[in-house]
Amino acid sequence: MSSCGTTKGLMLVHGPFDTAKLSKINPVEPIIRKGDVLSIVVFSDNPDATKIYNQSIVAASNNSNSNAGGPGATGAGYQVDEDGNIVFQGLGKIKVDGLTKAALKDTLDARLTPYLQHPYYSIRFLNYKFTMLGEVARPGVVSIPGERINILEAIALGGDLTNYANRDSVFIIRETNNKREFAWMNLTKPEIMASPYFYIQQNDIIIVEPTKKKSVANDVVAARNISLALAFVSTFAIVYSLFRHP
Repeated sequence: MSSCGTTKGLMLVHGPFDTAKLSKINPVEPIIRKGDVLSIVVFSDNPDATKIYNQSIVAASNNSNSNAGGPGATGAGYQVDEDGNIVFQGLGKIKVDGLTKAALKDTLDARLTPYLQHPYYSIRFLNYKFTMLGEVARPGVVSIPGERINILEAIALGGDLTNYANRDSVFIIRETNNKREFAWMNLTKPEIMASPYFYIQQNDIIIVEPTKKKSVANDVVAARNISLALAFVSTFAIVYSLFRHP
């Protein structure tokens, strides 16, 4: 009977593909939110002038002669406070909550162009993470170095789905503009690639629900443990009775 079983229930994204529709890639640019930590490095045609706008730099290489603020350097990061602001070195408080990285670059341009020649910036999220719960091999909080990851890659980072995972119902919780959004995704359908939730955003919570087989399996295990316990008690009672009444 097991040789006749099907693996269709364990597959992800199967069935006919609408290639014309699904070939389009529309990743959502991450939005800066309260609690985010940003790495912002300023460059310009005059490196000496940019120094006052950069945090203390730790060069990625061991070369002590590396230029401060050069490529490959990192700072401590700017944390977005509860009011949605960062305190930017050399400029003071800047409202960043709700901005994309592109919008933040425009904001910095408006503030720095009077002082720097052709300023440009490297902006990264230092705490880009999501939470994976439920029927995955390694549930927990997952931090990633990049800023673009889709639901399938997220599941892979969680160690893949278990055999008891309900691939038809994956629950996603997302916070945007001080509101929570809720979505259910069917991972067996190719149409998920066109969903606005296909690409994971920072701080998303992904919950993989179990199938009914999980509860049945738990009941079987519980029944087996009870049977073993009863068998042990019965055996002990018989042995005790034999030794008590020779």
